[in-house]
Amino acid sequence: MNITTFDSLRSRNFRLFFMGQSLSLIGTWMQKTAVSWVVYSITQSKFMLGVSVFATLFPASVFSLLGGIVADRYDRYKVLLATQVLSLVQAVLLMLAVVFFKEHVVWEIILLSALLGIINGFDVPARQSLVHQLVDDPDNLPNALALNSSMVNLSKLLGPAIAGFVLESLGNEVCFGLNALSFIPVIISLLLMRLPNHLPKPKADRNIRREFRESFTFIRDNAPISSTIIFAGLMSLLVLPYTTLTPVYAKDIFNGNATTLGVIDGVIGLGAFIGALYLASLKPRADLTKVLATNTLIFGIGLTLFSYTTVYPLALVFVTFGAFGMMSVVTISNTLIQLHVTHELRGRVLSIFVMVFAGALPLGSLLTGAVSHYIGVQATVLAQGFMALLLSLLYARYLKRQRLLKVAEPVPAEQPESALVQA
Repeated sequence: MNITTFDSLRSRNFRLFFMGQSLSLIGTWMQKTAVSWVVYSITQSKFMLGVSVFATLFPASVFSLLGGIVADRYDRYKVLLATQVLSLVQAVLLMLAVVFFKEHVVWEIILLSALLGIINGFDVPARQSLVHQLVDDPDNLPNALALNSSMVNLSKLLGPAIAGFVLESLGNEVCFGLNALSFIPVIISLLLMRLPNHLPKPKADRNIRREFRESFTFIRDNAPISSTIIFAGLMSLLVLPYTTLTPVYAKDIFNGNATTLGVIDGVIGLGAFIGALYLASLKPRADLTKVLATNTLIFGIGLTLFSYTTVYPLALVFVTFGAFGMMSVVTISNTLIQLHVTHELRGRVLSIFVMVFAGALPLGSLLTGAVSHYIGVQATVLAQGFMALLLSLLYARYLKRQRLLKVAEPVPAEQPESALVQA
């Protein structure tokens, strides 16, 4: 593996961020696994699984636009610290709800999931835009984003596996409680950071309508960003919600239990983790758009093979293979946007990306749950695999056409956008 894979960890602030988030995200994935398992165990409803995902992601997408403005106006570091403290409070409330309401806890879980979604609407734009400030060398930003994704997916590997063991051995309450405790390390790591003083935005520049118009105009006029957001949004709506159905695969198709669900979600995390490490080891000038199209094709192949496989070990191999490709949809999309956006618009443009991506995912989860109710779980996942294959081919065709246009059209001597597109 290329030694430059870990270059961004030389930056002290990013190293603190990386270590704190690593522990916290394990707890986050434990909670996500526990929520899916508890909701499906109580309701036996595929549709309610979609509702539980919708409850977290839809509020996040709605509030992300406001979160992007907050991230650009105010100190992103303080915004992130505040959202982590609020997430800790939400986790404690969720644990108490499970303790006191037991088998009647479904709607309490959904309400608290919606609260977490609102918090995430402010957390994600601040967190994503802050990464740029945590890295000492701007050339290491793609590496930092890829390592950040590897951290997320390593936690997705470990979190569900630990959750499956804890749910079976110690109970739901302990699983939710451990997530609450996991927020303490990330809060400590944020407090230990050394960042330059924030320069507040002049009040004369604070006009919500104008700030929104600036960001949407910038996206419209920037083809690399607009095409990336559209592609990621379609994948989020039509393909990525297949994970909503993993509890059904665990319980009904493989006749398993919470541990089975933890293993399935864990190997998805394993494949994505390997994919993130691969992205982190790419050379700085690698063609990320080409990698995105290729890995989406891999994702579609893996999902198609997984859909109707009833041999449990073989199914794990296929879903791991698909998850390797899946990683690119989130990581490269985020990286392409970060590379092409200006610092002043970073929070708002990222919040629009989050709005599209996170808004499409809960709608897709509801759609996936509803469709699977009529045509079956395996047929639904097969259709999602085919959709990933189709989108990868359409995106590759779009990229080829864009390159041909660049070759055919004369470029003026002074055109900074041409250098930006090649970045």
